[in-house]
Amino acid sequence: MKKVAIVGAGFVGSTAAYAMLIQGIAHEIVIIDLNKEKAHGEAMDLEQGMQFTQSAKISYGSDLNLCQGADVIVITAGLAQKPGETRLNLVKRNAVIFKEMIPKLVSYNKDAVYLIITNPVDIMAYLTLKYSGLPANKVFGSGTSLDSARFRYYLGQKFDINPTAVHAFILGEHGDSEFPAISSATIAGMHINDFEGYSPEAVNECYDETKKAAYEIISRKGATYYAIGLVIAKIVKGILNDEHIVLPLSVHLDNYYDEGNLCMSVPCVLGKEGIVKKYQLPLSADEQAKLHNSAKILKDIIKGVYP
Repeated sequence: MKKVAIVGAGFVGSTAAYAMLIQGIAHEIVIIDLNKEKAHGEAMDLEQGMQFTQSAKISYGSDLNLCQGADVIVITAGLAQKPGETRLNLVKRNAVIFKEMIPKLVSYNKDAVYLIITNPVDIMAYLTLKYSGLPANKVFGSGTSLDSARFRYYLGQKFDINPTAVHAFILGEHGDSEFPAISSATIAGMHINDFEGYSPEAVNECYDETKKAAYEIISRKGATYYAIGLVIAKIVKGILNDEHIVLPLSVHLDNYYDEGNLCMSVPCVLGKEGIVKKYQLPLSADEQAKLHNSAKILKDIIKGVYP
């Protein structure tokens, strides 16, 4: 029996539950929220659509003990990003929530893989790792998985090709200091520099669109949740089915281009035990400088919230 617990029944958590239900990813989906009525409503809404999906048990409540027995615990709980607010502005407010919540979760389930979605995800993944005492492979954030998907989408639009034929990672912070690893990017098996129509200006335009995407969506509808809900479903499926898919995830680093003791996104192999392997991409000197810049920004934030 594959069981997934989602902590936080807001837009992101409920959309993730919906995405997992319609894809038949889990046998049981648990929705937990301090607002029990909200969790109940989300569960009812999902249950009443199950004649159109594979059957699954939908549980709900406000008590964290509902996480017992879960294979994956997805944490979306926390305060949301406001229009005009950066992800890093959220850190102090959400750090307080996690300091109380994470030890309680681990007291009920120390065997699950913990997937952190709450922003700023790199900081929250790091704090979860520290507050939980769990092995580093068991705790990580969604990181730049969505950023990379957005980048591939815009590159596909620019070069008139399906984004599934585009392989390009956004690395570093899930935020304003993230950067594209162009030196390893390919389209249809060709290095991006060799692809017809390539120009640095075209790629930079796609990267600019990627960086603005979340802010553009938030300014128009108040929050982003459909795409990240699908990302969560993809990651959870990769864990439950031991798929060994490769995604850029926010993981604890140790001597990654001499960077360590922080969480940020690098390409990872994902399996039933969480992070199976991290890949150190060959980065150009410019990309390495951007990686170090991203790391410095995150380390400076960590110093302000974790002793």
